[in-house]
Amino acid sequence: MSLIERKLSEMELVLPEPMQLPDGMALPFPWVRIRGNMAFISGHGPQNADGSMARPLGKVGADMSVEQGYILARQTALSVLGSLHRALGELDRIRAWLRVFGMVNSAPGFNQQPLVINGFSDLILEVFGEEVGSHARCAVGTAELPVGIAVEVEALVEIAV
Repeated sequence: MSLIERKLSEMELVLPEPMQLPDGMALPFPWVRIRGNMAFISGHGPQNADGSMARPLGKVGADMSVEQGYILARQTALSVLGSLHRALGELDRIRAWLRVFGMVNSAPGFNQQPLVINGFSDLILEVFGEEVGSHARCAVGTAELPVGIAVEVEALVEIAV
């Protein structure tokens, strides 16, 4: 068991199974694209351990609280880690989290997107520590996200080749 997998186990966190797409949805791109020492991570949403979409769906600031959005952002981090684990074989290959771009399905007037995306960043920092986990970040509000998810995150990490 790798160091990161051991850390996840100690934190009682489980990486989800591959994303179960809604009926009729096909995605013409990989979840993780590796080029050289970089892994480009496509937009991920929150998942349950079985790979299903985590709920609630809808807009933060109307259909759910900031706290609920924060939890969904943490689940999104686990979703990303699951895809990275499948692509890399082990998460210890991650040398640095470079960039995180977080999107929040926001109600009109909602402006606390950074507090929601902190759920993603906090989990990455807890698991990888400051040296590897620290990253540049953007947190923006959107009018809609695919299939009504509340949070979507894409990222860029440096990996050992």
